[in-house]
Parts: sequence; C-alpha cells; structure tokens
Amino acid sequence: MTQSVRALTIVLFLVLGASVAAHHSAAQFDFAKSVSITGVVKKFQAINPHMRLTLAVTDAKGTRDIEFEGHSTNNMYRAGYRDKMIQVGDKITVMVAPLKDGSEGGYVTAAITAKGEKFGVGSGADGNRERQRAESK
Repeated sequence: MTQSVRALTIVLFLVLGASVAAHHSAAQFDFAKSVSITGVVKKFQAINPHMRLTLAVTDAKGTRDIEFEGHSTNNMYRAGYRDKMIQVGDKITVMVAPLKDGSEGGYVTAAITAKGEKFGVGSGADGNRERQRAESK
C-alpha cells in the first residue's frame, strides 16, 4: 500500500469515526412509559439532531428548570410542529418518555401548546392506553 493511500485511509477513518461517535443513543429513556409535564418555556430550540427544551416547572417539589430533548426538526414537522408554535414564556404541556434512572427530564414525544395546538407521535405507552380504552368499550 502506498503512503498516500495509507494516509487517506487514516483520514477517512478519523472523519467517519468522529461522526459516528457524535451521535448518542436514546437508551437512557423509557419509551414504554409516558409522563405529562406542564411548565413555562424558558428555552426552546427546534434544531437538529434533537430538539432542546427547558421548562420552569412548579409542583409539590417546588419550582425548578427541567431540560428535555426531542425529535429532530424534520420529525417534529412531520408530526405537526410548525415554526413559532412554541415561544419562550408560553405555558405548555409535554408528554415525555422519562429517564430510566428516575432523574428529571426526558424525551418529548408530543406537546400541547399554549394555544391548544398539538404535535407529536406519542409513545408506546400512549398507544397502549388508547388500545385499552378502545377495547374496553
């Protein structure tokens, strides 16, 4: 193998290896469960590879900021999200797949905006609840 081919191979390996390592897994989220959380939007970024959301949540534990991630902008758009549906200061409700370790946060699977607009795909837990409701009728 020539020196230039060897150098090219090493460069390609490093470039491709870095992009694979940059993408993280969703293994930390429990997609078999769904939790509804309401709060005031402190930060919202509809960006790729994952949406970022920080809510100021007030409940029995007090008031605190909780960070979430969610689908890519493309997937959110396919699930009904449109630009500017969520604004800082809005009170919204999100359905999340919670973190498996029990800490606060999660993966946003659906949301209801301040204006009552909905987007998202729900979770396996949401689908199971809907199926059970339909079967009990």
